[in-house]
Amino acid sequence: MVEKTFPGQKVSGRFFADLVKERGGSLSHSYFSNILAGKVTNPSEDILKALGLGFGVDWRFFKEESEVVDDVVAGLQFLAKRRTGEISGIAGRGLDDDGLTAELLEFALSLLEETKSPRQDTDQEPPA
Repeated sequence: MVEKTFPGQKVSGRFFADLVKERGGSLSHSYFSNILAGKVTNPSEDILKALGLGFGVDWRFFKEESEVVDDVVAGLQFLAKRRTGEISGIAGRGLDDDGLTAELLEFALSLLEETKSPRQDTDQEPPA
């Protein structure tokens, strides 16, 4: 991955950690060096997100394929249930002290906006 992303460059742990930091993430140079050396085999989701920032790919690129498929299926099932009305709201459970992530909060607010405004068919002409 390093050779494909940075062809012809010698990428040090410090270089990569600085790149991740520039892109809004956090990763120690020694931890990245340990990943390259094969000393880390099961990094956390936060580390995968940092690697995604550094390599310029979605962090799920580094997950096992079956985990990504499960995430996609769960998301599609949620959307289908939301459209059919089986899910009419959401509740946060198991939140830490920081509460909802910005992404989840934005999603929740978009669901609320959808339920507030009645659906309009774009094929119909506005009333006269």
